[in-house]
Amino acid sequence: MSEDEEREEIIKWFENLTERAQEVQSETLREIIELNLGAEYLKKWIGASASVFDFDDSDVEACYSSCVPLATHADFEPYIKRISDGDASPILTHKPIPSLSLSSGTTEGRAKCLPFTCHSAQSSVQVFRVAAAYRSRVFPIRSGGKILEFIYGRKPTKTKGGLPVTTATTHYFTSKEFKEKQKTTKAFTCSPDEVINATDHKQATYCHLLFGLLYSNQVEFLSSTFSFALVQAFKAFEQSWQELCTDIRDGTLSPRITSPELRRAVVGSFTLDPELARSIEERCNGLDDWFGVIPKLWPNAKYVYSIMTGAMQPYVKKLRHYSGDLPLVSAEYGASECWIGVNIEPTEPPERVTFVVVPNLAYFEFIPLFRRTSFAVGVDDFDEGRPVGMGGVQVGGEYEVVVTTFTGLYRYRLGDVVQVVGFHNGSPKLSFVGRRKLILTLTIDKNTEKDLQLAVERGSRFLSRAELVDFTSHADLSASPGHYVVYWELCGHEEEEEEWLLKECCRVMDEAFADEGYKASRRDNGIGPLELCIVEEGTFRKILEHFISKGGAMSQFKMPRCTSDPVLLSILNGSTMRSFLSTAYR
Repeated sequence: MSEDEEREEIIKWFENLTERAQEVQSETLREIIELNLGAEYLKKWIGASASVFDFDDSDVEACYSSCVPLATHADFEPYIKRISDGDASPILTHKPIPSLSLSSGTTEGRAKCLPFTCHSAQSSVQVFRVAAAYRSRVFPIRSGGKILEFIYGRKPTKTKGGLPVTTATTHYFTSKEFKEKQKTTKAFTCSPDEVINATDHKQATYCHLLFGLLYSNQVEFLSSTFSFALVQAFKAFEQSWQELCTDIRDGTLSPRITSPELRRAVVGSFTLDPELARSIEERCNGLDDWFGVIPKLWPNAKYVYSIMTGAMQPYVKKLRHYSGDLPLVSAEYGASECWIGVNIEPTEPPERVTFVVVPNLAYFEFIPLFRRTSFAVGVDDFDEGRPVGMGGVQVGGEYEVVVTTFTGLYRYRLGDVVQVVGFHNGSPKLSFVGRRKLILTLTIDKNTEKDLQLAVERGSRFLSRAELVDFTSHADLSASPGHYVVYWELCGHEEEEEEWLLKECCRVMDEAFADEGYKASRRDNGIGPLELCIVEEGTFRKILEHFISKGGAMSQFKMPRCTSDPVLLSILNGSTMRSFLSTAYR
């Protein structure tokens, strides 16, 4: 079978799957229940007998949702703790749970432990094959080409019961399924395993760049799990490109690579290439502020591929700068718990990307959300409806996603808010709105990550000489009334930004929060003026380094958009050079 025929077979399979989306969902739920009937968690709610499910598929769904309650990670934590401690009985699932995966920890302030089974890696392969098939229709790549992937593993630890624990991305990068994915997509990562699994992410990034340059004419596209990692890699390139050229010219390896394992993997794997080094130097010297560096150095690259929604959206502007006219393709929609949807319209820009729910990955429910017009203490800005299945969602509606997975999570609330923007055959097309969890709240105010992001975007438009690198926030209750503190790191000509202009940024940002509770509290002085703090260059890199030092993986890092962590606040406040109070609501 030719590559084109294989691609069309995959697309045909997915089209058939989504045409039968309702039926597939019912079959998926029945399969999950039959596989795990008698497991302790399910037994608690539906008993151990299969007779209760000797119904039609629609009755199975109704019975399941009436018997099994909605749950959060906190409900599963005691069960996962027992698994972690070595209890091998069927607690959540009859399938073996050979390892645990860690979430990024951004939402709750700490990483969540989740079951990781063979199904976890297999579903990743399925998602990547489908997405790659649709991408290759519009961005065909050469068989045997290379991918410059900025991917980073994390050394596993062991639980009390001896189970390996690491990030979901590390599990995948070290799995046989990752190798299989490269074969099925006919594209192979530039870097050897030693680089992917290096413990020092700075050394790994340098080696990723080195191998990427060595294979520059073979690279078909560039990729990372999150767009943050791509932006960080090219910031590092700005500082190290001359050193990289020296290594390529002389066939040497920079002394900054101190890991013996890395040096063994890299030294001797390439020979000196003075002509390539000269070509890279010429192209770099011809760039204006690194605009379009990616297509300049990787002339055969078709696109840049990464997660660019949600917390990653603020990095899209900088990634576009590096990418020039090269398309940015948003990667698939998933969570540490499971995959949800694929991007089958890769030509859509990240701001308009949608994801088609894959109906055989898990059983999906959707909690209708209705935005409140009034406000009250201690609640978010949504009223909830009764959960509905895939067939019950309405175009234009907003929902929280609920999943029942093959790995032993039942009616698990992800906390993601999505909007249904249409259907692909019988499967909903989702637009990611953001995390439901509030991140900024003092009294009756309720502002989410998305609200903060919009306010920062509006305020930063007034910057004339400097560029916003990154941002976070803090709900400060150390004095009365409490107030929001927003931290900005700028680069370029930060010192040239005049004080009046930064004050204006602060005022506009304060006024941009549209939540009625916030506006009312600001008018009544129940919440004090927003404070804008300008921090030193490199401050947010210190936050990244802190995350890595605590055992986090670069490939899963998401900058926390609000923090009350004393260590992070110490970094931010200790690096503050200038601060301004908003003059809004006077």
